[in-house]
Amino acid sequence: MRKMYVGLGLGLLLGSVSWGSAVTLTVDCGAGTGYELCQQGVNRWAKQTGNSAKFFESPNNSGDHLGVIQQQLAAKSSDIDVYLLDIVWPGLLVDQLVNLTGKVPAAEVNRHFKGIVDANTVDGKLVSLPWFTDAGLLYYRTDLMKKYGYSAPPKTWTELAAMAKKVQDGEQKTNKTFVGYVWQGKNYEGLTCDALEWISSFGGGAIVDAGGKVTINNARAASALDAAAAWVNTISPKGVTTYDEEASRGIFQSGNALFMRNWPYAWANGQSDDSKVKGKIAVAPLPAGPGGQPAATLGGWNMGVNLYSKNQEAAISLIRYMTGPAEQKIRAIEGSYNPTIQSLYRDKDVTAKNPFMGQLESVFTGAVARPSGPTKAKYNQVSQAFANSVTSVLTGKAKGQAAVAKLAADLSRIKGRGW
Repeated sequence: MRKMYVGLGLGLLLGSVSWGSAVTLTVDCGAGTGYELCQQGVNRWAKQTGNSAKFFESPNNSGDHLGVIQQQLAAKSSDIDVYLLDIVWPGLLVDQLVNLTGKVPAAEVNRHFKGIVDANTVDGKLVSLPWFTDAGLLYYRTDLMKKYGYSAPPKTWTELAAMAKKVQDGEQKTNKTFVGYVWQGKNYEGLTCDALEWISSFGGGAIVDAGGKVTINNARAASALDAAAAWVNTISPKGVTTYDEEASRGIFQSGNALFMRNWPYAWANGQSDDSKVKGKIAVAPLPAGPGGQPAATLGGWNMGVNLYSKNQEAAISLIRYMTGPAEQKIRAIEGSYNPTIQSLYRDKDVTAKNPFMGQLESVFTGAVARPSGPTKAKYNQVSQAFANSVTSVLTGKAKGQAAVAKLAADLSRIKGRGW
């Protein structure tokens, strides 16, 4: 089956590549559950082209990962040829990555979702190619929902809190470690994603609007943060303020939570043979706030070529293959990674393995973007200031209104230095 996937257009893609003698590429394959899948894909490319590859395992924390990349690029290091790039990094790294415009056929670029290509394009330069896309989802236990009389997942955050409390109280009679809801509360980029979903779903905007105006200081945003703070140590454990994606997944997959906010990758893990919730989970859009609409933060990762690489042609060939339909199909089937190629959402093999991909395509295509576009190179500062502000509310050091007012002032100072 896998050989069939790899054969989809691979000969055409590689047929025109002629960079001379075989090379060894060093590839940033990220970390965590996707690291091995990335290795396998790169090795398939290497086998087809007669090249070889070495791998760099980056820090699992996205902020630390970015720090490593920035340090290497600042030193003009050629040690790593291909980098994995978060959807919010192109603006930060545009001047130190190969401009792929004209180096990748337009037909290949255009098969990806336009919005994701736009996010990878800075000042007319195509900085990286889309590899997989993400959007936040609500995971839930189907068996426990039925046990406690619920026929559908929550539509609002208020409903989620009530359902989580009822099931948590019931399950804790025999399992003291059981909790209602787990999510990413650690002070890092993951918290920015979660909190943006809360605020947007309450109708509180997106921190900074498309025109660069700071919009966070509003009552709806404040209410969203206060609502989330009320979950801590009630339906969510006190330690949720230290959780990242994997910590949340570990609790949910071990059978100790009713609801979990996470990315689509967690679906495949939840269906693995060692999962205690295999066959007992489903996904739905995240809930809405009062008078608002469900919101899911746009995530995803992309592949770019180091401007200082000594093997740029081979590296471009690799990322064309890794972001192409054959590899994206394998990753969707084996790892539940959402393709950036829209046609794969109509692929029967993909939807048979991941039914939610077809059901929730609108979640993936209509997700809310973090304000990396309008804030450009200052996005990292904006995100960190936002996460700090949210943390102050979650840990009880500030109320929502005070936190968003202070954040607005902080962001205005950052904007004053130019973005």
